[in-house]
Amino acid sequence: MSFRLESDSMGEMRVPSDAYYGAQAARAVENFPISGFRFSQAFIAALGRIKKHAAATNAALGLLDSKIADAIQRAADEVIDGRLYPQFVVDVFQTGSGTSTNMNANEVIANRAAELLGGKIGDRSVHPNDHVNMGQSSNDVIPSAIHIAALDGIVHRLIPALDELKAALQKKTAEFDNILKIGRTHLQDATPMRLGQEFSGYASQIEHGIARLNNVRPHLAELALGGTAVGTGLNTHPEFARRTIDALARDTGLELREAGNHFEAHASRDACVEASGALKVVAVSLFKIANDIRWLASGPRLGLGELKLPATQPGSSIMPGKVNPVMCEMALQVGAQVIGNDFAITFAGAFGNFELNTMMPVIAWNLLQSIDLLTNASSIFARRAIEGLAADHVRCEANVERSLAMCTALAPVIGYDKAARIAKVAYETNRTVREVATELSGLDHKTLDRLLDPRTQSGA
Repeated sequence: MSFRLESDSMGEMRVPSDAYYGAQAARAVENFPISGFRFSQAFIAALGRIKKHAAATNAALGLLDSKIADAIQRAADEVIDGRLYPQFVVDVFQTGSGTSTNMNANEVIANRAAELLGGKIGDRSVHPNDHVNMGQSSNDVIPSAIHIAALDGIVHRLIPALDELKAALQKKTAEFDNILKIGRTHLQDATPMRLGQEFSGYASQIEHGIARLNNVRPHLAELALGGTAVGTGLNTHPEFARRTIDALARDTGLELREAGNHFEAHASRDACVEASGALKVVAVSLFKIANDIRWLASGPRLGLGELKLPATQPGSSIMPGKVNPVMCEMALQVGAQVIGNDFAITFAGAFGNFELNTMMPVIAWNLLQSIDLLTNASSIFARRAIEGLAADHVRCEANVERSLAMCTALAPVIGYDKAARIAKVAYETNRTVREVATELSGLDHKTLDRLLDPRTQSGA
């Protein structure tokens, strides 16, 4: 590999000769060989958008040469569409402000812009700080990029994926509405219900999750851009933030706005913690739904067996014909990961000292990963598990008459103690509640049939 020599404020640095990044990014690569994790394309695209519209604003304000601004915007477009993504080489675990990644972006865009203007990589004809980073600081750019990428992911990808899952569950709610089954509480038999009612609860969980995500949108929409180093706006034009954020809002289709208080926007990452909390609730809901379905489909012969999952792949390397609930297990693992990510984000969010949070890269990494995981898992779970789900009508309804909880409907008429005795005798003699009640309740057959009608017990 051949190298070129570049300089930053700390001196000379060898940089691969064909790299668009410069001395600061190369120094960060040497300093942080930690995980091999790189920021997602969504985050890098958000950085590119900020640099693009910042350049346009600065040119419109007469602060930046229009030719340089145009070249910066063209280079930023290549960042946004992913063509320059391999040039973002800094590890996630780096300086807590994300300065290394901000400078990685500044250097890549500056060098590519210089090239577009007929110059050479590293010639500084477009300067990473003076031109690309004009009116900005890592301290307002990085949190703004986190908010933009997270909000874009939630609005344009995760919520549509959850809508797809909700629709699939609602379809099963209607399809299964007439199938009687026994409810379960504490893993024990409970009163009768309909399978469709059970699925209506799952659909409602997802609906509530979507509402929770919508509730965090106004807070993620607030951008720190314009506050520069500590929130005072030093070295930026008074119109810079408003104009740039308006352009970002038009570009992304998001209702973005300047933070009402730049000191809060710099010092805390509370909006990210809140968003992660909403994502965690969605993960918990997905976990519960997938786990229920996994148990209800257990068997196929010696488990509960009320549901039949679509077969997606062979389940065992040793047991021929075995099919496992792999889509449910995928969803469970995604739920576990998102719950873990939330703890990391919560802890990192508490690490704001004075005017800056210094765990922004790990917040960005975990938050955007959670959004991606839930987006993909929700859509795939809907298509490859829920849509092909079938019910075993016979299995569901055969269990209802055998349930001891059927005696619950007798209690208002014959009293709790007598109904409990009927349940106990039924259990001890391995008979149904109906059979024992015929002997011990003192009620006629017509009344017993009315009270013990499982469809009536299942409600409206």
